[in-house]
Amino acid sequence: TGTISSLQRQMEIQESELRRIRSEKELLQKQLREREMQLQAMSDKFSSLTQEQRQEEIVLVMEEENRNLHQVVTKQESQLAEQSKLINELKTTINQRQAEVVNTHLQLLEQKQTQKEMQSQADALQHEALQTKVALERITCKFERFRNKIIQATFSVEGSQDPPGELTDNEVLEAMQKIINERTEFQQLLKNKGSK
Repeated sequence: TGTISSLQRQMEIQESELRRIRSEKELLQKQLREREMQLQAMSDKFSSLTQEQRQEEIVLVMEEENRNLHQVVTKQESQLAEQSKLINELKTTINQRQAEVVNTHLQLLEQKQTQKEMQSQADALQHEALQTKVALERITCKFERFRNKIIQATFSVEGSQDPPGELTDNEVLEAMQKIINERTEFQQLLKNKGSK
């Protein structure tokens, strides 16, 4: 945007210079026409004089001045063409910069939209993770209660000894398996004796 503003200022300066050159050109053309009219008037005036040599000298001087004015006008026209070319180039550059600004703006909008979608997905994942954490805590709590019940049932059997300390899951399973085996053997023994 700064570059575009700078280019627009340059273009305004060049257009001002162009207007100045055009004004100077019009002024010079006006002067040229006036000189030509003066030359014609002097030619008409001196045509009746007998001093032909003096008349020719004056005419030559006027023609020289006219040639000089023509050269100045030609130079002004050349400068005018250069200024017009420069202004066109500046306009093209400004159009390119404005197109780049529009494209950059569109890219920024797309990035903001993508960022918004990613933030929404991140929020959804965070919410899902929180729900999973809560569910895991519930399952862990239920598992601990179930484990404690197993330990209590396993070591509250008559004849069993209290655990020496914190039990691992494998130790709890082994103790349960031992009780199950003992009860299975006891049931088998009762069946063999004919007892219900």
